[in-house]
Amino acid sequence: MNALKPTLLSLLLVAVTAAAHAADTPAPLFKPLRPVSSCIRTDRIDEWHIVDARTAIVRTGPQRYVVKLQNDCPRLGVGRQGLIFRANEANQLNSLGRICGEAGESVRSRDQPPCALHSVRIIDKPTFDKLSAKATRHGNGAEPNGNKP
Repeated sequence: MNALKPTLLSLLLVAVTAAAHAADTPAPLFKPLRPVSSCIRTDRIDEWHIVDARTAIVRTGPQRYVVKLQNDCPRLGVGRQGLIFRANEANQLNSLGRICGEAGESVRSRDQPPCALHSVRIIDKPTFDKLSAKATRHGNGAEPNGNKP
């Protein structure tokens, strides 16, 4: 039994160290929407709403999305140009400028610097309707990178 004590103590120490390390490891910043075909097509945005300084919702036909920002973006949706989404370089070239919640994607309004996106996810109609009821600003379509006539 005494021979097992050092082994058990060693195993316990390894387990505690591994658990502490796992707790210190942050979750990945970006978890992009997949497949890319399910991402926001900026040229098909029919409606958008600003829910709060870090949250927007977007509808493209029957598909609805919630867009989370990395930081507060208090002037988002202010001005005539509405929302201007910018895909990262890879999606500009390969995916028709789709917005998936990847690093390098942003949204802005006319007189505001770009706001980095944190995430994009698909939501259902009841969730979209509930969030749109809380919206402070809204609009139809999108501007460059999604210009609707």
